[in-house]
Amino acid sequence: MFTNNDINFEALKRKAYNGRWAALEDGIIPLTAADPDFRTAPEIEEGIIEYIKDGYLSYGPFSGLPEFKRNVAEHFNTEKSGSFSPDNILAVNSAAQGMFLIASYVLKPGEEAIILDPVDFLFKKSVEAVGGKVRLCPVDTVTGDIDFEKLAASITPKTKLISICNPHNPLGKVYSKETLKKISEIASAHDLWVMSDEIWSDIVYDQREFHTYSSVSEEAKRKSFTVYGFSKSFGIAGLRIGAVLCNDQEIFDDFIEKSNFNSTIEGVSTLSQIAASVALEKAKPWYREFLSHLQSNRDLAFKILSRSEILSPNLPEATFVLFPKIKNGLSSDEFTRHVLHHGKVAIVPGSERWFGKGAEGHVRICFSTSQEILEEGLNRIIKSF
Repeated sequence: MFTNNDINFEALKRKAYNGRWAALEDGIIPLTAADPDFRTAPEIEEGIIEYIKDGYLSYGPFSGLPEFKRNVAEHFNTEKSGSFSPDNILAVNSAAQGMFLIASYVLKPGEEAIILDPVDFLFKKSVEAVGGKVRLCPVDTVTGDIDFEKLAASITPKTKLISICNPHNPLGKVYSKETLKKISEIASAHDLWVMSDEIWSDIVYDQREFHTYSSVSEEAKRKSFTVYGFSKSFGIAGLRIGAVLCNDQEIFDDFIEKSNFNSTIEGVSTLSQIAASVALEKAKPWYREFLSHLQSNRDLAFKILSRSEILSPNLPEATFVLFPKIKNGLSSDEFTRHVLHHGKVAIVPGSERWFGKGAEGHVRICFSTSQEILEEGLNRIIKSF
C-alpha cells in the first residue's frame, strides 16, 4: 500500500498545499513539508463516514470527546511509558496550537523561553507571538546532543520555560531517558516549566525506545506540558487535530480555563477527534506498515546521498526528514534555489527563518513518499550540479 501505484497524484495536485504538489508547477518534485504522499488509512476513512451516517454533528465536550481522550491516554501509557488519565488530555486543533496555548499560559510579555537551535520555526514563533523572548541553546547538528552547560548558562531571572522537540525536527534525534532527566533536573533547580513537543514520537526507527518527557522523573511530571499530533503518523494534517497533555490535574484545569476551552469560544471539530480516535484504536496495522516503508526510505536516501559529493547526510533515529550538510560551499538558500531551478526538486533550506541560526549550511529533505519518487528526486538534486 506504499508503492508509487498507491499514490493518487491528481488528488495531491488538488489538495496538497504547504509547499507541496498543489502549490508548485507541474514537473517539480516536492520533498518539502513533512506530510505523507499516501492516502490515509482506510479505517480512518470508514470511521469518519460511519460517524456522520446518522446526520448529527452536534457540539462535543469543550475539552474533547471521551473516546479521544481515552485513546490518547492509552496510546501514551502503552507506547511511550506515560502515566496519563483521560482527564489529563485536551483536544486542540493542532500540535502548533498546543505550543501557542502553552506559551500563552506560561509566559508574560518580556519573559524568556529557551529553545533548541536548530529546531522547527514554530518554537520561536509561538514564544514571540505572546510577547516572550527567545534564548537559544545549541544542539550538535551531527549528533543532536544538547549543550547542557550552555543550557544552564542561558537561564536568567526572566526565564520561565524550556521547550524541547523530541524526536527532534529536523535532526531526527530521539533523546534518551538520561538526557530528559538531566533537563528535568535543570528545570526543577530553577523552577521552570518544560514543554515537550512529541508530534514525531510515533515515527521512531530500529525499535528504539521512546520515553514521554513527564515519565522520566517526578520533577519532569510536576511542571510540564506535552504536545502531540496526528499529521505525521496518520497523514491527517488537514483535519487539524492534536492534543496537550499534563499530569498535574490542578495545573491542567487552570490551563484549560485560561485557554478558553470551557465554552464554545474554543473547541475542536468532533469529526477530527473521531478520525484521530479511530487512528489510535483501529489503524495501528496501517501505521506499522507505513513505519516500515519509511525506514526503508530512510536507508535508501542515506545510501544515495552518502555517495554524492554535494551533501553529507545524517541517519535520523526518527521523523521522516533528513538534514544533510551542504558540501559545495553554497548557502542553504542558494542551494535550494539551484536545486529548484536546475533539478526541479523543492526542498527546505536550513535557514534561520525555518530552523534558527544553527541550521545554516544544511537542507531538509522529506522522504514520506514512494521509493520511486524519492530516488528520482535525490538523483535530480545530485545531477543538478
